[in-house]
Amino acid sequence: MIKMTSSEALVETLVAEEVTTVFGIVGSAYMDLLDLFPAAGIRFVSVAHEQAAAHAADGLARVTGKPQVCIAQNGPGAANFVSAITAAYWAHSPVVAITPETGTIGIGTGGFQELDQMPWFNACTKYQVRVNRIERIAELARQCFYIAKAECGPTQLNIPRDYFYGEGMYDIYKTSDVSRGSGTEADLENSVKLLKNAQYPVILAGGGISISDSVKEVMELSEYLSAPVVNSYLHNDTFPEDHILSVGPIGYCGSKAAMRTIAKADVVIALGCRLGPFGTLPQYDINYWPQNAKIIQVDIDHRQLGRSRHVDIAVAASAKEFTKQLLAKLKLIEPSKNLNSERLKDIKKDKGNWHNELNLWASAPSKLMHPRRFLKELSEAIPKGSIVTTDVGNTCSMCNSYFGFTGPRQFLAALSWGNCGIAYGLAMGAKIGNPDKPVFALQGDGAYGISGLSEVMTAVREEIPVIAIVFNNNQWGAEKKNQIDYYDNRFIGTNLQNPNFAQIARDMGAEGYNVEDPKDVKDIVKKAIKSNKPVVIDAKIDGSAEVLAEPFRRDALKFPVRYLDKYKHLNVKG
Repeated sequence: MIKMTSSEALVETLVAEEVTTVFGIVGSAYMDLLDLFPAAGIRFVSVAHEQAAAHAADGLARVTGKPQVCIAQNGPGAANFVSAITAAYWAHSPVVAITPETGTIGIGTGGFQELDQMPWFNACTKYQVRVNRIERIAELARQCFYIAKAECGPTQLNIPRDYFYGEGMYDIYKTSDVSRGSGTEADLENSVKLLKNAQYPVILAGGGISISDSVKEVMELSEYLSAPVVNSYLHNDTFPEDHILSVGPIGYCGSKAAMRTIAKADVVIALGCRLGPFGTLPQYDINYWPQNAKIIQVDIDHRQLGRSRHVDIAVAASAKEFTKQLLAKLKLIEPSKNLNSERLKDIKKDKGNWHNELNLWASAPSKLMHPRRFLKELSEAIPKGSIVTTDVGNTCSMCNSYFGFTGPRQFLAALSWGNCGIAYGLAMGAKIGNPDKPVFALQGDGAYGISGLSEVMTAVREEIPVIAIVFNNNQWGAEKKNQIDYYDNRFIGTNLQNPNFAQIARDMGAEGYNVEDPKDVKDIVKKAIKSNKPVVIDAKIDGSAEVLAEPFRRDALKFPVRYLDKYKHLNVKG
């Protein structure tokens, strides 16, 4: 036990947890803590908006697998974390949000920037705690880090601002690493029984494969079973795209090859996957989820098992350890098996058909650069091993068809929270975690306006060489598609009038490029990487009805009903 101030105790706890970067905006509430960061070797990255701070911590956590920290001024600053912390929650990302609050003597008085901050984060964190005594600040901070690791999700450390001052006796040490099991013996034996008689097993590789670094184990199991591997929605990096058994991602704008493949399954092994409802909806008019297949679901969070779909075997376990033990048990029955040549032909045919269809779409005539042609060129231009972050929106969703990866932690997406403006913050965090890899943030013009436009200033100031790709079609494309299909081309709030984003980037001190010809894409991407500076590539793409993807939420829309002829507002006066 060592005597120190509470701010010193908290910063020493951060150091013990190997935190080297904290994202936020400077605020008076935690000024005493902030003053200690340089001496402790902690880099403070000052962003333009607190939402980007939490996204950046999320991005750094996703690529490192370690808890990362964001901090904000109490009240409105902390409130700006909420959407981004929710994104981290659904990404199973260990982010520790430090939220200073009104001093203890003012709680409940309605003072400046005061509102109870605990309810805000109640549904989007794995654990939250309000520090109730100065002497407990290190202990409660450790608990936040431990649960963030143990339960793979964000936590909240809420600290009355007067508790950054004071002193006590503190014990400083790193929390234990968390080990995972392989499931019960019964889970493994029952899974072996299902797979022994399976005629067409398919592996669904979820985000847990990246989190547990188990691509190698999944590869070995797939090769033993000759089981094609499908990526779960927006987890395109959970299995190498160039593997002979890889068929791509299911879900919105995903791979038809993957959807047609999983539709044939009689057994689905869902590894590290919560089987989220949006990620298994019909797409391209294909109702691909195999209704009669037996389902083995493996997830470290027991609350996700059977939550969205009925499963036959629910296994609370590490995807890595379960896969390893399952393969060992299968090999006891039959030590080795040859790859099933008929299945390989089947996979090759489905992938070939899908590849041809993508090429056909990309070659369709368009007024400006066709978004699918641009994505084809871009996916070929981005070097293997790069990190790509994507936002939500029409063209961003099409990325699900084009981007495959060689290993885990290379594709960071908004996932099922689907909040606009996530990609640039994720990219900043990812670049700090992987300074030697090119990092690309892919955003539509609407989403870029929410975060990327202002955070380029952060990247310039902090020397974070992120490459932003802006899909510029002067519209909120996903919602415009809904207005085309359901509301007779009545465009309300969906048309945008954009400036030259490349020029604005140059004015901020970044590099900026405009691209209108798909033939220029590869050269511009090479220049962007070589510059080693923040770069914005403003891509002018066609936004006409013919090139937009299918409706984003077809499951949630209905054709409107109007009782008044040629609907006019009734001007009724009381």
